[in-house]
Formats: sequence, C-alpha cells, structure tokens
Amino acid sequence: MPLPLWTLLVTTTGAAAPAARPIESRSRPEVQRYSIEQLFATRAIGGADWSPDGARVAFVSNISGRNNLWLVSARGGWPTQLTVSDERQGSPAWSPDGRRIAFMSDHEADEQWDLFVADPRSGEVWNLTKTDTISEEGPLWSPDGRLLAHAVKPQHAPNYEIALYDLETRASRPLTRGTPADWSLTPVAFVPGGRWLLAARTHASDKDADAVLVDLESGELRVLTPHRGEQRWVPSDVSPDGARVLLTSNARNGFDNVALLPLDTAERPRETWASTVCWVTEERWEASAGTFSPDGRTLLYHVNADGEGELFAFEPASGRRQRLALGGGWCEPAGARTSFSPDGARLLCRRSAADSPGDLLVCARDGSGVTPITQSFVGGVDPGDMVEPILVHYPSRDRMQISAFLYLPWNLKKDGANAALVWPHGGPTAQSVNGFNRAVQFFVNQGYVVLCPNYRGSTGYGTGFKDANRFDMGGGDLADVVAGAEFLKGTGYVDARKIAVGGGSYGGYLTMAAVTKAPDAWAAGVAMFPFVNWFTEVEHEDPLLRQYDLATMGDPKKNEALWRDRSPIFFVDRIRCPLMLVAGAHDPRCPPDEARQVRDALAKRGVPCEYLLYDDEGHGFARRENLFDAYRKIAAFLARTLGPGGAAAKE
Repeated sequence: MPLPLWTLLVTTTGAAAPAARPIESRSRPEVQRYSIEQLFATRAIGGADWSPDGARVAFVSNISGRNNLWLVSARGGWPTQLTVSDERQGSPAWSPDGRRIAFMSDHEADEQWDLFVADPRSGEVWNLTKTDTISEEGPLWSPDGRLLAHAVKPQHAPNYEIALYDLETRASRPLTRGTPADWSLTPVAFVPGGRWLLAARTHASDKDADAVLVDLESGELRVLTPHRGEQRWVPSDVSPDGARVLLTSNARNGFDNVALLPLDTAERPRETWASTVCWVTEERWEASAGTFSPDGRTLLYHVNADGEGELFAFEPASGRRQRLALGGGWCEPAGARTSFSPDGARLLCRRSAADSPGDLLVCARDGSGVTPITQSFVGGVDPGDMVEPILVHYPSRDRMQISAFLYLPWNLKKDGANAALVWPHGGPTAQSVNGFNRAVQFFVNQGYVVLCPNYRGSTGYGTGFKDANRFDMGGGDLADVVAGAEFLKGTGYVDARKIAVGGGSYGGYLTMAAVTKAPDAWAAGVAMFPFVNWFTEVEHEDPLLRQYDLATMGDPKKNEALWRDRSPIFFVDRIRCPLMLVAGAHDPRCPPDEARQVRDALAKRGVPCEYLLYDDEGHGFARRENLFDAYRKIAAFLARTLGPGGAAAKE
C-alpha cells in the first residue's frame, strides 16, 4: 500500500556533508600572538532562557570571572549582571509570570547542586533546597508557576529520580521512587491538562531510553515507547495541544533521528504503538529534536553533519522544511524550555565557530534577521586571527575511518619541522565539532598543529560507531588516537619527534593510555582530570558514573584481566616522555587520587612529572584564575618539551 503523502514528506531531509578542504595552511598577514589572559578571558556563555514577555534573555556567563546569571535585551546590548556569587550557577529558567528565575548552583564545583530562585528586578536570591549531599538539577516550571520539577540524586545514590518543589508550601516531595539503580528519570515537560509530566527514562549505559508519562499525584509511570533490545527514544517536548510528543530516536536506521508520537499511545496495545510513529528525518548523520512553537505549527530540530551543526524548522502539516542560515560552525538551539520566543516569532540560538565563541543569537522564525545578543571576544582579540579547522578522515589500525578536525596555524611552512598536539575529547560519548575551543585556539595561535580526533565511541556517527568501544575502552579508541599521530606525520607539516598527546577527563585517560601503551609515539603528555585505574575509579567515582562504567566495561571480577590491561597505572614503567597531570580536589568524576597514583608511582621510580592540584575545583575549571594558571603552566611545559610553535604572523 502506498505511504501517506505526509510520511513521504517528512522523510525528505536537507543536511549535507561538509565540503572537503585541502590540507594547506592559509596565509594571513599580521596575525597577532595572544596571551593566555586574552584568549581565555573570552567569555563563556552557558544556559539561557526567554523572559515571558520576550523582551529579555537570562543567561549564564563568566564575564565577571565566575559563571553567574546575566540579563540582556533580546535586541542585544550590554548585559546586566543579576547574581553575584563566587560559586558557579547554571540552568536559568524564567517563571511563567516573569517574577522569578530558577537556577542551580553548587559549592567549589562539587556537583552537589541546590535549586535557587532570583528576583530579576532586585537581584535578591533564595536557596530553595539547601541540601549539601543531595543534588537537585534542571529546574522546570509548571504552567501555573507553583511547581518546579527537577531531577534529584543523593550523593551516594546511583541514579536520578524526579521531585517537585512547591513554591507555595516551600517544600519538596519525591514524585518517583524505586527506579532500578541502572536507570534514571529526568523531567522534560508538563503535559497540558495538569495530570502528567513528560519525562525521559535512560539506562546508565546511555544506549537505551524511553519516553514516559509520570502522574503528578501518584508518581505512576506509563511507558510511551516499550521496546525490546537497546533503542533510544528520548523525548524533548510535547505539543501545545497535548496531542503529540517530539522525540529523538535511533530505532529507524541506527542513527539519531527526529520523530513524532501521538500521546494517546499510552492507551494503545503494547504491540501497536510503533506503527503510530511519524519520522520527521531519516538522516545518515545524527538529528536531534528541539521544541514546538507556541502555536504548535512548527518544530525545530538540529542536524550534526560530521561535526557541523545545522538548524531546521519543520511544519508537520505541510511537510515544509527550512534550513536556518545562521552561519558556519556549530549552530544549535538555546533556551531552557524552548527556543521559540513567547509569541513564536523569534528563535534563540547559539553559534560556536572560530569567529564566534558560543554567542547567543536571536533570529526570525524563518532564520532571517540574525542578531547576536552577546559578544564574547574581549578587546584586542581579532576573530579573524582564529583558525577554522579542516575536516579530515584517516584510517585507524583496523582500517576504520576516523573523522577529525585539523587546525593548521596561519602561514605555517610545510617543511616537516613543526610541533603538534593530538587532543582527544572527553566523554567518551561526546564529539569534537567545528566550534570554538579556547585551549585549541590558544595552542594553534602559539604555532602548534592540533588534531582533534573523533575516535570510536564518539557520538555523531551512528549507534554502531558509538558502540564500537563498548567493553573495549582503551583498545580500539586508543588505536584511533595513535593513528592520528601517524596521520599528522603524513601531512608534510609535522616533525614526528615533536608530537604531544593531551586531553581532559576520558581524553585524559586516553592520554595516559597513549603514553603507556604507545610510548614511542609521543614527545610529551598532558593529562587533565584523568582516571588511570579502572578498579579504583569505579570504587571512588560518583555512583551514577559507576553504573555507566559497569555497563560499558563489564564486571571487574569477571573481566579482571581486561580491566587491568586497560588501566594505565599498571604500565607507568613504560612512560618515556615528559608528563604533566592536572586534577581538581573536588572532582567526583575522576577523583584526584587517580592522577596522584601516577605521580607517586613515577616518584618511586625516580621519574619526575609535573602535577597540578587545584583545591577549589572539581571536574574542569569553574574559576578563571585557575584556568589562567593551569594553561600558563601547560604552555610553558609544551615550550620546554616540544620547543616553540611555528609561524603565526606573516613576515
């Protein structure tokens, strides 16, 4: 039987692979060399949300040196600081009546978040939850402004449940209880009608997920997407009429795609719900669902095409689809509940690229009239001096093709004499994209070639690629990183004796694996916030992450030989290059003892390494002065071990 016309329309997609560029350093006269203070003072822009009248946007930024809340006109202009705190803040969400802004904040980056509200007129702030050992995250307002739904996790719990904070009674109550330890629940949207909350139920492995309805009185769960095997059905919004759920799922073809599901599927027989799914996209890249417009006539979605981020507006009734022309790089939706302005006429988006450090944009619903409303570069930094990466692909040890972004400094001589860095991302379920990266731009500005590989296990390339390092962490993905060094040698720009490896979190783990398992490939290593010992990592890390590690590396007793083989700490005697370690004292993800184990093991062997511990940091840097200090020392370390970088300014 022929498919309905609407189904045919929604499976037509518009994303294209980025065009290839030759591997050549470009010429630019008078490129400036920037200090760490100049480039790392480039402002970071975090979460954002529309005011209910559409006149202003609340957002998080470190303009003051801390991630605090700021307000800016939706037409742009200089922002006003709303909150002043030494602690970082995130996830601003404006109340429906405009009188309060909810947000979350932790203490010295310990990830034990409390919920707060701020008065946008006076700046007065109240801590709602005041729980030192319970994390409350992702505040979501009910339509009447009385309730804040949020995810909640005690410090030693393995998963998230959902709770409701009542602004009238000033009390919080659990909504869900007893969720299995390897599953978590997070709120997504209040369903029109007042009975249900739409939520996501996600497995610790991040390879299985469902859309669920939660009864706001009883906490009863109704699963909208029951299925067998591992499939991800992740809800992002419910239509204003309460009729449909917008989802992201990999069930169609093994790649994330956007789908619509009738909400009455909860009343249908278990075997028939899948036949009601309407697919908005059928990408061989990865598409992710955004939100509905206030009138429900348009929805927004995002396509990740080999690290290039594009936004599309789609009208389900007509099948009309439009790519929003926001500029190159990594463009994505912004907004706590929705990207659409309250009147539906405008969109709030974010663009990250060599010439845009994640700035917020406001544009018309069709993508026209783009207006930047934040300006993140500081005075004296010319955006034109930043380097746009080249998308490259190279074969790994087993011939698997690896995608990577290659950064070549301006005016670099192709004489095989230049130093380089291989910089794997964290995660591992993450991706290096064509966005602004302060550290990478700093290294490139100093004259170093930088390669950012998307090793197997990365997101963005389908389920098969993301699962390719399952039960093989530190195996095939490490081979992909090492193959990156081989690729650099073949560019004609790089001296094989001057290649360093570095990264943070899982990238720090891969750095340690690289210098222990492929010691001859590297002239130096910089491991930031790494873990190095699978056994001690799962013993001391946050219990939620422990569930992830067990789901992706198996049982430590049954797989003891594998766990030992993939723990760099047992192979530190093989390290031949200078090493720098960076750790945060409050890190719940990769506790500082992980880096300390390496330092102590090398000290016993009489081998020096540089070890930086920041007493007031967690996993990464929340305080700008620590960021400056660490990268000054990293830059000095690389200058000593690799020598100075190549040309940045044209003679």
